[in-house]
Amino acid sequence: MRGLAGVYSAAQSHLPQKIWVLVLITVVFAALGRAIRGVTTSGAIAGAAVCLAILLGAGFGGFAALLAVFLLTWAATRIGYSGKLRSGTAEADSGRNERQVLANLGIAGLASLLYAFGGRDARLLLAMTAVLAEAAADTVSSEIGQAVGGLPRLVTNWRKVPAGTDGAITWIGTLAGLGASIAVAFAALVGGLFPSHYLPICVVAGLAGMVADSALGATLERQGVLGNNAVNFISTAIAAGLAVLFS
Repeated sequence: MRGLAGVYSAAQSHLPQKIWVLVLITVVFAALGRAIRGVTTSGAIAGAAVCLAILLGAGFGGFAALLAVFLLTWAATRIGYSGKLRSGTAEADSGRNERQVLANLGIAGLASLLYAFGGRDARLLLAMTAVLAEAAADTVSSEIGQAVGGLPRLVTNWRKVPAGTDGAITWIGTLAGLGASIAVAFAALVGGLFPSHYLPICVVAGLAGMVADSALGATLERQGVLGNNAVNFISTAIAAGLAVLFS
């Protein structure tokens, strides 16, 4: 990973010299999320913390990937919203709260901070990108599947179940999730975080985390052992771990 670390270290050079610029970007990002009701007030604060952590470690390449996650997930929740509202599967109109934000993005922020202050291990930025790819893939697959995917099936036994059932998937939703994972990883690539041959690692790790989320939802979440936030956190951890392992 020495050669890769040299490429990754360039990401730090993208950071401006004054911390107030990073803070300004973070405040604008959090305010935008709150203004369009993507997050609650507490969710905006948590999102700001994650945003600043990513800027400090991964620079603007990391921020580009985070912004891609936000835009993709926000757009996906709005597709077919009225139908999802009638069926009771729609996201809360007020947006995601701080627990939901940290469950999906907390590990990405932590990985970025560890990169910034813990020795510049290049694998940490791969892990960060994989987490962001998984978060986007999971939400987009679920939201698109509920809107246009038809009757879903449980990932464990392929039995047809009502829309919104924990662990249920559709082919259209899964393909949409794959597209979201690719888009986020590509944003990080364009941002200069890694060479192009590492792109598939982030995409596959993100997709694997999405599948793990469905499997946990169909088993431990349906049994009441885990809540949705715990499932999301574990799934992002799996994506991060796989990215490090594959690298």
